Amino acid sequence: MRELYIANKNYSSWSLRPWLLMKQLNIAFTEQLVPFAEHDSFARFRSFSPSGKVPCLVQHNTVIWDSLAIAEYLYEHYPTVWPADRRVRAWARCASAEVHANFNALRTVCSMSCGMRITLDEQTAPLLRDLARLDELLSEGLDKFGGPFLAGSAFTAVDAFYAPVAFRLQTYGITLSAKVMAYMQSLLNLPAMQDWYQQALAEPWLDKAHDEQISLYGKITADLRHALQQ
Repeated sequence: MRELYIANKNYSSWSLRPWLLMKQLNIAFTEQLVPFAEHDSFARFRSFSPSGKVPCLVQHNTVIWDSLAIAEYLYEHYPTVWPADRRVRAWARCASAEVHANFNALRTVCSMSCGMRITLDEQTAPLLRDLARLDELLSEGLDKFGGPFLAGSAFTAVDAFYAPVAFRLQTYGITLSAKVMAYMQSLLNLPAMQDWYQQALAEPWLDKAHDEQISLYGKITADLRHALQQ
């Protein structure tokens, strides 16, 4: 059986990607959630992940400790992970690699917190560049391959890689083009995304370091997490 090690659903955008991919494609796995620790998550995560980071997929004696590598590993057994057409598959892989390695301002300024609603103090030039590129790239996929997903009619790994962006836009109230916003809303409406979101709100763990980073860039206007309602 495959075991997918992840961290807190409220914060861990990297964990969301393979979790959502396998849920949407009905690829069986057992979830192993290891919450962030206040002082030393690295030591805890090193017990199962060579990099000390999540996500990490373990199957028998095989360990895959990177979200993009997990997608490629799954593709060897489940061809629907990526589009069937070689040209479309190449685009989808490039788009996935781009969000995997870039969009650093978006990742820093708009750290994922599913349960919060935040108004940014300002949208800096680096963030605006990231948002413009994001809108351009997602519009290209939707236009070129006809939607409703980024690489055509079926959900594939490239959609899973952009799923955390949908939560970020919701949290920070950021608006892109109408076409891209409709696509992002369709991701939020997926049953698996709704499951992740509800579980994120219900988590009992609040991670001080993540929350403090978020407060550096904006004002918290609402916090919907159940742990704060008790």
